[in-house]
Amino acid sequence: MVKTATKLHYDIVGSFLRPTELKKAREEFFNKKITAEELQEVENDLIRELVEKEIESGLKIVTDGEFRRSYWHLDTFWGFAGIEHVIPSHGYLFHDEETRADSARVIGKIEFKPDHPDLLAYKFLEELVEKNDEITARQSIPAPAQFYSELVRDEENIKALRKVYPDEDGLIADIGKAYRELILALYEAGCRDVKLDDCTWGMVVDNNYWATRAGKGLDRQEIQKKYLAANNAALIDLPDDLRISTHVCRGNYHSTWAASGGYAPVADYLFAKEDVSAFYLEFDDDRSGDFAPLAKVPEGKDVVLGLVTSKHPELESAESLIARVKEATQYVPLEHLKLSTQCGFASTEEGNKLTPEQQWAKIKLVVDTAKQIWK
Repeated sequence: MVKTATKLHYDIVGSFLRPTELKKAREEFFNKKITAEELQEVENDLIRELVEKEIESGLKIVTDGEFRRSYWHLDTFWGFAGIEHVIPSHGYLFHDEETRADSARVIGKIEFKPDHPDLLAYKFLEELVEKNDEITARQSIPAPAQFYSELVRDEENIKALRKVYPDEDGLIADIGKAYRELILALYEAGCRDVKLDDCTWGMVVDNNYWATRAGKGLDRQEIQKKYLAANNAALIDLPDDLRISTHVCRGNYHSTWAASGGYAPVADYLFAKEDVSAFYLEFDDDRSGDFAPLAKVPEGKDVVLGLVTSKHPELESAESLIARVKEATQYVPLEHLKLSTQCGFASTEEGNKLTPEQQWAKIKLVVDTAKQIWK
């Protein structure tokens, strides 16, 4: 059954804390104690349980929790032809931690593969809800700009990249084509809601980070043009009933963060020109800046306010959330605002420092508060 996304005023970003059973099974698979098929059965069972829990909690748009992924982004990149999984000397540097060291590197022409893991994952999720007219299955994928950023992450990646793509135009064209084919394959499988997760803009807004990049001869405006070109290249001539949104993140690893800064430096590109219908934005603390840049969001597009943090267990007050939504209506009409968690609960399999019970309490707060605001 084909469904379109329901117009709602509460939402989630998509990743959930990995159950202990899942972490154990992934470790056993890594150590070759169980087969890929046995791991998949564990994943299937736990995803079924998760989707039931999501529906019970009142969510109308559900995900598989990203239970089949190690990372929110790299697993998608590794699924394309022309990409290899490599281990660099360092992981990503966050505020007070360094992640595991993994990356994606070009070894050939980038192309979509019909057995892409995100497509296979979505097909299973769709089967779980296809007979429920009230529920939409969402597939979240890292944005094309994030893919581009990974491929130029360090000197080794750039060196490998230039052997295959001596010019940027060819690279961006192939990234856009591969992504567009993935999105259309998801659509053919029944998907009507695709979210592009994107940390690139979250890094651009960070003045300290950008000072370092500028010292290497990079221009803030030029990199935004490249990110925008990569994302929009994937979004050409898509079906009218396919909802495409984007989530902008400043890093979400083990309850820590990677970047700070308000959205003003990227508003003229991200908000004004990216071909999506909704923006999922972090506004859970002072690092996110104020709502003023939302004035650049075109009329008719939705803004999903990530006011409930997924990083810490303490619950925000409903009163403070209601007040902040009201504040945001200075720039975006209430009918085009929504409430959500600021990010997922486990962008990587390590997860944030919350218990499952605290995770679901956050979601309940989002749902209950939204129902108070949008009666």
